Amino acid sequence: MSTRTEIAVFVTRSNGSEVLVVHRSPVQGAYWHVVAGGIEAGEDAATAARRELLEETGLVAPVSEGPQVVERVFKLTKEPAEWRPSHSPSIAEVTVWCFRCDAPEGWCPMLDWEHDDYRWCTPNEAAATLRWPETARALRKMLGSEDGL
Repeated sequence: MSTRTEIAVFVTRSNGSEVLVVHRSPVQGAYWHVVAGGIEAGEDAATAARRELLEETGLVAPVSEGPQVVERVFKLTKEPAEWRPSHSPSIAEVTVWCFRCDAPEGWCPMLDWEHDDYRWCTPNEAAATLRWPETARALRKMLGSEDGL
């Protein structure tokens, strides 16, 4: 069994007081998440984060690197059975490198086919809205509030 590596990007504005959450379209599972995706051949995690940010929202911006990057790992065996087919049967766990990106004031995302809605939330609202508790924990850690927002 092997590990797959993916990325997640927490897009913030107003000095981190607002967090972008995007709604996955029905063909993607219809849930609230952050900008996320896989790492393509030849990419490092930061490059993949910038590419996914552009593809999913139209934003071109730097992403956090170094100690500000948060890693989380989840085991596919703990995921709902309907989600497992999206990964190769040889994948046992997924490592997610989480980045942060600051969007300019007044900027609004141009969503791709993967998403049908978005909203800006306070960090608490974003954490409560996100589908996976691990993503909410990573958001708290990224914003410097591991014990709660």
